Amino acid sequence: MSIQQRKKDHVDLTVNKDVFYRKPTGFEKYDLIHDALPEVNPEKVDTEATLFGRRFAMPLFISSMTGGYTDAGNVNSIIAKVCEELNIPFGVGSQRAMLEDESQTESFSVVRDYAPNAFIAANIGGAQLIGGMEEEKMERLIESIRADAVIIHLNPLQELMQPEGDHDFEGIESGITQFVTNCDLPVIVKETGAGITGPVARRLLSVGVESIDVAGAGGTSWAKVENLRERQTNPRHLFDDWGVPTVECIRHVNELKETFRFELIASGGIRTSIDMVKAMALGADFCASAQPVIKAIAEGGEEGLKNLLNNWRTELKLILTLLGCRTVQELSGSHLRLV
Repeated sequence: MSIQQRKKDHVDLTVNKDVFYRKPTGFEKYDLIHDALPEVNPEKVDTEATLFGRRFAMPLFISSMTGGYTDAGNVNSIIAKVCEELNIPFGVGSQRAMLEDESQTESFSVVRDYAPNAFIAANIGGAQLIGGMEEEKMERLIESIRADAVIIHLNPLQELMQPEGDHDFEGIESGITQFVTNCDLPVIVKETGAGITGPVARRLLSVGVESIDVAGAGGTSWAKVENLRERQTNPRHLFDDWGVPTVECIRHVNELKETFRFELIASGGIRTSIDMVKAMALGADFCASAQPVIKAIAEGGEEGLKNLLNNWRTELKLILTLLGCRTVQELSGSHLRLV
């Protein structure tokens, strides 16, 4: 099966099927502490947050989702238009298909037609870096979308569940090291939903990675996605709930700030503005979400996505007010209580 068909399968399943973890994210263990005397005017609350030195409307990154098949250009153009208008950063899906088949380049490069000024991250899998990436491919990866950063995604669980997946992971760490050394842009390393733990984050930060997106368990289970595909003849549902919950990943990776300077992005089951606030209070610098975004586009197109993001920003102002905070940066563990 082609990469193009596989990408289409992934989008269809994440929108239309139950592909979520039964295992919770961990956010449910915390309540936000209500301030009955906030002394805050919600109209003056500032939801802006900084990532790699740039200020954005709120601390939300639209996670890498799609590209490399016929309809992907339309989805990416919608995300690009909305992110340009609302000042939200986003990442394209894995560009492997584009590097292997140049005819797929437009489904990615279209984003710059609609978002000339937006912050856009390129994306490649760690497995594609084994043995190093050729200079010409790195240049195409970045220049095709005039990227502001590069995401390297790690997905050993998904690959092992995938009939046509890459099952050899030897050499990925050295490939990342080489990529970081040769790349002039900030590099974000993210999981795809099974989580990055403290020890793994330490290894990545030690070789110069500038941001960790923990992408913990509790959101979309990519093992479940792969096990539900029609081409799957040997599903291994034992692994549908494999992974480290998002909150555990945030807490442990956040401890590394005592040793390293980096941006901590929380993703994996970020479905509401309350999830965003809890993640930030636990130590995240930014949040990221994917499935709610692709679902909003599937159900309401450009307006559906715009409504989702505007609602989240409005709710974010109300939540901050009820916590007695005037900015996102004021959030801390003092605003949380265990339940």
